[in-house]
Amino acid sequence: MPGTLYLMKLHLRYRLWIAEMNEDISVLRIFDDHLAELQSRHEPTTANAVNNYKQQFAGFRKTIDELKHEMHLRKMDIAALTKEEVNTEKEKNEKELHVVLEKRYNDFRKQFDAFKNSFVLLDA
Repeated sequence: MPGTLYLMKLHLRYRLWIAEMNEDISVLRIFDDHLAELQSRHEPTTANAVNNYKQQFAGFRKTIDELKHEMHLRKMDIAALTKEEVNTEKEKNEKELHVVLEKRYNDFRKQFDAFKNSFVLLDA
């Protein structure tokens, strides 16, 4: 059943991506703690930067939540499909959905990684 093997690989990929995004949430929390420390200095030059970063944090968190939700749905659909007889139409549909979701995830990953690098340079 090669179709089932493909679907199982997709399921694993979604699990890995969700785990990576859970790590990203932890990174955002650490960065938020760092912002609180910066904000406690009461330096006028940091106030705008802190607010800007907080808005970016909220945007990334929203994107992460949306992607994780979609991936959880895909995982559940895939799990249901692997229990059925192989249906090439359903598998084809799953592949098409995956292509779109993979692009969204890769776009997010690039943006978030660039953001992390810029944030780390904040105090440099």
